[in-house]
Amino acid sequence: MSAQSAGPARFIVRQKLTLMVNRYEVIETDEAGTEVGLLCFAEQKRMAFKEQVTFFSDAAKTEPVFGFKARSVIDLGATYDITDAAGRPIGWFKKDFAASLGRSTWHLGTPDGFTCVGQERNAKVAVLRRVWDFLPVVGELPVPWLFHFDFRAGDGAVVLSSTKKVGLKDTYFVELPAQANGWRLDWRVGAAMAVALDALQSR
Repeated sequence: MSAQSAGPARFIVRQKLTLMVNRYEVIETDEAGTEVGLLCFAEQKRMAFKEQVTFFSDAAKTEPVFGFKARSVIDLGATYDITDAAGRPIGWFKKDFAASLGRSTWHLGTPDGFTCVGQERNAKVAVLRRVWDFLPVVGELPVPWLFHFDFRAGDGAVVLSSTKKVGLKDTYFVELPAQANGWRLDWRVGAAMAVALDALQSR
């Protein structure tokens, strides 16, 4: 890990539901949580052959800035590559389905070899969510419990946290804490992972 930060340290991911496309706004915030301005706009097509989300500089989709895409057709063990606007790799992530049977778990990494593991913050909520999914009829309703994630490096330090806000729309507060040497996860990688936690969580 190089001793440098990479873009904003805090932002909000807000979902905007439409009939055929899931849209997300990624908005930078200050330390108090006040919105500073739009960082990018993401779009996920439903029923696609491969899962793919592209992040644009604005809602008009005039300029793609980064995105992520599954390496293979939709399957439970797919690895997703995060690339910049030129298609160069800047990260990857993958859901650990064995570990996720009890508590949702994701692996996240960057091309320089850095890796971290993200899990639901509250193990009890994780169990309640699974019980809810298996209940007849009730399981078809939205889960009433919020789920939050923390991604930790090998030394236990949190490098990405996603906290879901109570509300009608899915909104997540995301933070990329600086490490002891000043390094911070690339905000594009953090934003891609944060959107995936909403878009792909049920995969």
